[in-house]
Amino acid sequence: MDTKSLPAEARKRISLRGTGMYAAIAERLREMILDGELAPGERIDEKALCEQFDISRTPLREALKTLVTEGHVTHRQHMGFQVAPINKDEIAAIFEVLHGLEETAGRLAAQRIDDKQMKVLMDRHRTMETFHRDGKRTAYYRANQKVHQQIVDVAGNFVLSDLYSSLMSKIHRARGSANADVLRWAESLDEHGEILDALSRRDGACLARLLREHSEHTAAEVMKVLESTSGN
Repeated sequence: MDTKSLPAEARKRISLRGTGMYAAIAERLREMILDGELAPGERIDEKALCEQFDISRTPLREALKTLVTEGHVTHRQHMGFQVAPINKDEIAAIFEVLHGLEETAGRLAAQRIDDKQMKVLMDRHRTMETFHRDGKRTAYYRANQKVHQQIVDVAGNFVLSDLYSSLMSKIHRARGSANADVLRWAESLDEHGEILDALSRRDGACLARLLREHSEHTAAEVMKVLESTSGN
């Protein structure tokens, strides 16, 4: 359940007991960080989170340690836990690699996708259109992530899939900021339509070019947002 859909008073106590405890807590905190509910650099208020989740501090700290190993959270003695800041240079470098991975995935996916997989992608695209129309940015972004990962997965190369997934996990927070611009959000949806059209025609050269351009456009928007929020 997404606590953001609840009234403020109802969010104060969302029990995570009996659901795997610290793993479930880590998953919820991860969502809060990726969705921007907990902002980069923000100090984590352990007391408030314990009250919100109706838990003790021990499982919360175990969950936070998990997020530290993932790079989502930092910890300093006497200062506590903090949402990890976004490293602009790292994001830029990762995007440079992702451009090539998207292009390669496009060439392979056009050769290897089957009709069933194509139908799933088209259904997800229609879901994205609905989320866009309804102004549901977080839901749209999650559907968007699934579409991109599926295109890479249907390329049929497990090394490519694993590398892409690993790199994307490092920039989810930054990439989500691209949806802050309404115009870019609409442009991104249009680009997705062109991408799926090329894939349905099994046009590998066109698909590879469109995926790379889409990745480059997204990177440019993300870096612009990061620059503006950092004050540089």
